[in-house]
Amino acid sequence: MVGPVRPQFVLFGSSIVELSYSCEGWGATLANLYARKADVILRGYCGWNTRRALQALDKIFPKDATDQPSLVIVYFGGNDSMHPHPTAHSPHVPLQEYIENMRKIAIHLMVNFLHNNTSFLSFSTHQSLSKKTRLIFLSSPPINEVQMHEMLSDLLGPLKRTNESCRLYSEACLELCREMNVKAIDLWSALQQRHDWLDVCFTDGIHLSHEGNKIVAKEIFKVLREADWEPSLHWNSMPTEFAEDFPL
Repeated sequence: MVGPVRPQFVLFGSSIVELSYSCEGWGATLANLYARKADVILRGYCGWNTRRALQALDKIFPKDATDQPSLVIVYFGGNDSMHPHPTAHSPHVPLQEYIENMRKIAIHLMVNFLHNNTSFLSFSTHQSLSKKTRLIFLSSPPINEVQMHEMLSDLLGPLKRTNESCRLYSEACLELCREMNVKAIDLWSALQQRHDWLDVCFTDGIHLSHEGNKIVAKEIFKVLREADWEPSLHWNSMPTEFAEDFPL
């Protein structure tokens, strides 16, 4: 006999999500901590921007699925913030389009996201996944431009990415989350709290090292601990599957 369906935590985003199981990443840390409590499902796609995410949103999060996620953690913005280039293919998405794309992602995933904003009440319940689905957005983290150019210049070619553009897209994401009453984590600021962040937080100037991943995991656990969600999704508040067999 199969036990009750575990809550599902879905990690959805670009490379910071896809690689979150490497370098003792934040995804792996979540999966380990929530063992026998929730299934952590990876839906990470290196190179994606919000435009590509919208194209696949209905396939990744079908609204008619029997089991809907209890939590979705979303990260997009780094690729969107790449500078446009007249000849090279760029994942750049203009800032205003990025904001609207992130808004559409939130609308698809949540139902109670705007209970304090009457200007969006026209979005009906059936357009969102489930009343139980909670959402956390991760804003764009900073980058180490020097390390990025040293290690990724052959890959990036003429494409340009700057810390300043990451800041602009991070701030836009955070402002949207305030408007929509969505939980958000300011990764651009969080990583820079370490005085040595430029030296220890990245493997190549963009992607996160073990130390960078530890900061992301810490910030996620802080949100899960402090959120006034019912039921709580903090690991210490969730039941253990077949707890009667749990070893001492």
